[in-house]
Amino acid sequence: MTYRVYIKKDYKNKVERIGEASNHSYFFKVSGFLVLIISTYFMLGTGSSDSPESAPLLTSVTPNAIKIPITSHDQVTNFVTEAIELQNINEESFIDAELEDEFSLALDESVSEKDALEKEPTIDPWQSITVKSGDSLALIFSRLSLSPASLYKLMSLGKEVSILKRLQPGQQLNFHIVDNELLRLKYEMNLTRTLNVSKADDKFKVDFSQIELEKIVKNSNGIINDSLFLSAKRAGLSDNLIMQLVGIYGWDIDFALDIRQGDSFTVIYEEQYKDGIKVSDGPIIAAQFVNRNIPYRAVRYTHEGGHVDYYADNGDSMRKAFLRTPVEFSRISSRFNLKRKHPILNKIRAHRGVDYAASTGTPIKATGDGTVVHASRKGGYGRTIILKHGGKYSTVYAHLHRYAKGVRSGSRVKQGQIIGYVGKSGLATGPHLHYEFRVNGVHRNPLTVKLPKVESISKKALAEFKIKTNPMIVELDRLTGKSAIAIQQTNTSIKLSDFLMEDG
Repeated sequence: MTYRVYIKKDYKNKVERIGEASNHSYFFKVSGFLVLIISTYFMLGTGSSDSPESAPLLTSVTPNAIKIPITSHDQVTNFVTEAIELQNINEESFIDAELEDEFSLALDESVSEKDALEKEPTIDPWQSITVKSGDSLALIFSRLSLSPASLYKLMSLGKEVSILKRLQPGQQLNFHIVDNELLRLKYEMNLTRTLNVSKADDKFKVDFSQIELEKIVKNSNGIINDSLFLSAKRAGLSDNLIMQLVGIYGWDIDFALDIRQGDSFTVIYEEQYKDGIKVSDGPIIAAQFVNRNIPYRAVRYTHEGGHVDYYADNGDSMRKAFLRTPVEFSRISSRFNLKRKHPILNKIRAHRGVDYAASTGTPIKATGDGTVVHASRKGGYGRTIILKHGGKYSTVYAHLHRYAKGVRSGSRVKQGQIIGYVGKSGLATGPHLHYEFRVNGVHRNPLTVKLPKVESISKKALAEFKIKTNPMIVELDRLTGKSAIAIQQTNTSIKLSDFLMEDG
C-alpha cells in the first residue's frame, strides 16, 4: 500500500494511499524541508541495523517524494507524527531566523537612509550677493527672481532703509529666500553696525544690530634714517597710522622741513579685530616724537561729552589754530626771504612766503578754519586762494593748478579741508605752492611764526585728565626708557585696560 503525505503551513497532515510497492514499503510525497528530515531519519535507521527490511530504500524517488520501508499503518502514523514535530521545530527556527533577517535588513536600511540624509547636502536658504558696478537694489531683486512687490514693501519702510539706495561696488547683501519669497535681509553698514530686515504677516520690519570689535593694544618705535614714511613703514606702521601721526604733530612739526636724521618716534596704538580677523587700525592712543632732540608727547583723551582730541601730558592741546604745513611730504624749494632775487624777473624782489615743491595735482589743505575772500587769478600769483581767519590772521595759496569743488569767494572752509591742487599758474618755473601767513596784514615767516593755540584742558578738569592719562605716560616712559613719572596718589588703582575701556 502506498500513501501520499502533505505537510501544510498549518501543520495538519493528510496521508493518501497511492499504491503498494513490491517490498511492502510505503511511498510518501513530502514537501519542502521535510524530505531532508525524513530521509535523514531513516538513513540513520529506526530499527535493527541488520534487518534488511529496516534498511532505507531510496530508489524510484520523484521530486519532493521518497520511498520509505515501513511494516505497518501504525508505523506510518508514528513516522508522520515525528516528522511533523521535527518540521514544526525547524519551521519555527526558520521563521525566527527569517524575522531576524528582515529586522536586520530593515535596521540596515534605516541606517543607510540616515547616512544618506546626513551625507545629502543641506540647501542653505541664505544667499550672499556682492554689489557690482552699476548695480541697484532693483537689479539685484530681479536677478534673484524676487517680485517688484517685495521691493516696494521693503523700500516703503522709509528713512531706515534709505541706505540701500546708495549701494557701492564690493558691498555685500545677504538674502534669506524660500520659494522665491524674501524672508530676511542683512546688510553690514560698517564693521560694527548691521541693518536687519525680516518679514512677518506679509510685512517687513527693520532693526539694527551693533557689535563691539575686539581691540588689541600694540606699540612700535623707530629711528628716522631717510624719511618719516619709509622709517615708519620699516617699523610696521600702516599708511593710516603714519597719517594719524602726521596729523597729531602737524601743528608743531613741519614734516617737509623739520625732520632730521636721528629723529625718533614711539607709538602706542590699537588694532581692531572682528571674528579673529584684523579689520582695521584703531586710533593712536599715545605717542612720542623726538625732533631735533626735543620730545613731543601726545595722549588721546575722551571728554565726558564724547569729544576726542590729543593733548600734551600737561593738558595743552596738540591742535593749534593753524597747521604748520598746507601740503604733506613735499620739499621746500624757496624760503621766506625779503631780499631774494626773482628767478623769472631776475631782480631783487622780496619773497614773503614759502614755496613747497610738489607734483601737479598734489592736494592743498587749509591751515585753519576760515572764510574764502579770494578765489581767482591774481597777477603773477596765478590762480590764488586767500583765507581770512577771524579778524587777525589770513593765509595765501598761490600758483594753483585748479580749485577744489565748492571753493569760491564767501564759502567757509575747515582746517585740513582740501581747497585746491598744486600747479604752476602765474610766474612760476615749475609746479609748487606759494604759501603766505599774515598777522594783521603783515607777512610773517610761516616756518617760524608762533601759532596760536586752541583751548586746553581746564584747570577744573586737569586732575581727572591726569588720572586717566597717567597710565599712557607711564607706558611711554617704559617704552622710551625714561624714568616713570610719579603717578598721582589715588584711592583707586589705575590700569591700562581701564583707560582703554573708558576711551572707547
